[in-house]
Amino acid sequence: MSTAATIAWDDAILPFQLDKSDMRGRVARLDATLDTILGQHDYPMPVADQVAQAVMLTALIGQTIKLRWRLSLQIRGDGPLRLIATDYFAPKSDGDAAEIRAYASFDAERLDVEADPFSQIGRGMFAMIIDQGQGMQPYQGITPLAGGSLASCAETYFAQSEQLPTRFVIGAAQEQGESGLNWRGGGIMIQHMPEKGMHVQGEEGSGEGGLLAANDLIDKDAEEDWNRVTTLVETAELTELIGPHVTPDRLLLRLFHEEQPRVFDAQPVRFGCTCSAAKVVQTMSIYGPKDIEKMTTEDGTVTADCQFCGAHYVLPPNVLGFEADPDEAAAAAEEALPSWPGRPARSAQR
Repeated sequence: MSTAATIAWDDAILPFQLDKSDMRGRVARLDATLDTILGQHDYPMPVADQVAQAVMLTALIGQTIKLRWRLSLQIRGDGPLRLIATDYFAPKSDGDAAEIRAYASFDAERLDVEADPFSQIGRGMFAMIIDQGQGMQPYQGITPLAGGSLASCAETYFAQSEQLPTRFVIGAAQEQGESGLNWRGGGIMIQHMPEKGMHVQGEEGSGEGGLLAANDLIDKDAEEDWNRVTTLVETAELTELIGPHVTPDRLLLRLFHEEQPRVFDAQPVRFGCTCSAAKVVQTMSIYGPKDIEKMTTEDGTVTADCQFCGAHYVLPPNVLGFEADPDEAAAAAEEALPSWPGRPARSAQR
């Protein structure tokens, strides 16, 4: 097992396998990455909490998939927290960091800051989209929101859509740093190895609304191992999950020392956004002159803001729309640099 001295544990995902019980998993620890994502926005605490939970799930799931480009989670509901969207971009090459971004849309007037954060989403759906890049058809799976937490929703998704018994334990909190409060997040994902000790009991499951649950997929012979391991992972405390005093390798030994844990190379993670002026120009290329005119501000420019990172783009209207000269549009996009005029100060947004 690698030592803590050789691995930068913050902002990393550690794959592991439990040889005794034939299960695999991931431990994720996000520090600066999560703090940067939430620092883009002035979210009320219930919204920040659920975005943090979604980011942790995205990190754990994204590293599990043989991904060439992007994994996205979309959580939509009819409550005041209408939407949470996350993206995980696979490393471009060996040794590179994966990149994550996220944002939420909410109705501040309807939000109840005293209520359970998950309840603010209401009824809706949990969607996972896997996009392997150009020339490939994206895959999308959807399940209803169920179970009382985003972690439970993800478990339901894997049971219902992938027939993979899965358990998540995730958490996030703020800690007092030298420059103010900073977000830290951590989590563990456990999955039973596919096609070993598994079956589907039937169309109706034991979960909420008759949906399949993890235990509906486990054979009697494997049930004892599954129950033992998931009971162990649920003993992990928040301070152990988010660190920094308990490193992921030590956490695995604390939880699973009798399960013969075996770790693999850790995957670094960082915040990343793919927005650009060129993408704004491309998006605007479907509009005609009258539409562009309506979008033009009083000072004679067209502006666009990235919902993920808050980048603010300003472009001249004559280079936008399907009648614009492509060379002029490309040159304008090359010159346009993003700004972040609306980004709150780090201390103010907390």
